Amino acid sequence: MQDHVVRPRVYYAVFGALLALTAITVAVAYADLGPLNAWVAMTIACLKGVLIVMYFMHARYGPRLIWVLAGAGILWLLILFGLTMGDYATRGWLPFPGK
Repeated sequence: MQDHVVRPRVYYAVFGALLALTAITVAVAYADLGPLNAWVAMTIACLKGVLIVMYFMHARYGPRLIWVLAGAGILWLLILFGLTMGDYATRGWLPFPGK
């Protein structure tokens, strides 16, 4: 198997993008976007995660099996988030005695 050589310039560019996204995250934390604050912060966090997985973990240049496993991990994460949000959304449906 032949390894793909990534130039240091690419790593510096990704590092700069991660720093810029971190600065944007801090700026968004101080801005009042109402209910969109969490959505914007999570979107930026997902972008940073994708950059890290693609370049620093070398998934971009890896075999297709790595892509399948990364997709399975993301699918599993979405399932867990969905189950958690389903539980959180239905907490008030059952009456508790004494309340």
